[in-house]
Amino acid sequence: MNAPDRRPVIRDVARAAGVSVPTVSRVLTGAARVSPEKVERVRAAIEELGFLPSATARALVAKKPKLIAVIAGNTSRFGYAETIRGVEEAARADGYTVSITVVESAEAAEVERAIALVTAQPIAGVVVLKFDPPGVAALEALPSLLPTVAVSGVRARGVPQSVLDEAAAAHELVEYMLDQGHRTVHHVTVPPSRREDGRTTGWRRALTDRGATIPPIIAATWEPESGREIGRRLAEAGDASAVFCGNDEIAMGVIRGLREGGCAVPEEVSVAGFDDHPISAMFSPSLTTVHQDFAGLGNRAYQQLEGVIEGRKIRKFCSERPTLVVRESVAPPPVSKSGA
Repeated sequence: MNAPDRRPVIRDVARAAGVSVPTVSRVLTGAARVSPEKVERVRAAIEELGFLPSATARALVAKKPKLIAVIAGNTSRFGYAETIRGVEEAARADGYTVSITVVESAEAAEVERAIALVTAQPIAGVVVLKFDPPGVAALEALPSLLPTVAVSGVRARGVPQSVLDEAAAAHELVEYMLDQGHRTVHHVTVPPSRREDGRTTGWRRALTDRGATIPPIIAATWEPESGREIGRRLAEAGDASAVFCGNDEIAMGVIRGLREGGCAVPEEVSVAGFDDHPISAMFSPSLTTVHQDFAGLGNRAYQQLEGVIEGRKIRKFCSERPTLVVRESVAPPPVSKSGA
């Protein structure tokens, strides 16, 4: 009987049918003759277990696919697009083509739809961007037979993973803001992939290490306009001298809202972002942030996947630390807000 937390794989079919794995493979691929009695047993086991004899499974058996699939919850946001670019460039250099499937929500029906699209193709392996709940759900739903690498998020059991150490980078950024003389740093989050992402964890640890007050977290959406509304509220409240935002687009929105509320940045309120969006250096004031090499992240994920496909020994967990980028949007607090 199969464990309820995973999909059936070819070994399960072989066990249920009372045949070998190569026999199941021959039934799936038609590569050699199999007795009608064994074919019937294999087909019955496939139906009973709900195993999907997809193009992916057939291609994996044949060991000839030259297609890499990427599953992501979004393709237009900066971090997503750059990571996908890193995967695609590295894969193309090795002679692979890349397909991209968007999983729009973590709802079971949507995840099943996305997985069906992916496994209907003759793919060699999958890179899953775990930047959000849909990506996490897709990773958990993929057949265990399929070579898979996860990108970002907490460690995924049994799956190789490439990450950026966001917690350490956020800790360094918040420490830098505190070193300017701010007594604490407010935090505006973007939607996390789990209960709390590394950026929030690093912010919290930095404040705890310094014995600083931990203000309530302020949640934004992915839209910069939500940052603008938060900036207006912060200006009205007047109790923040430093704000760390979950990404640069939200930080830009917060700055706009603060200005509309009558607060100068950074003279009255310092604001920092995260990711080092291409326009963050051109924004006014230029944005203090953390540079994340998303394209390099995608490249590393592909290298891991290629190693899995080729059967080589690889690093199961590959992490790099983003770098602090100091610009104009963070400064010492005004005397009137030195206690904020």
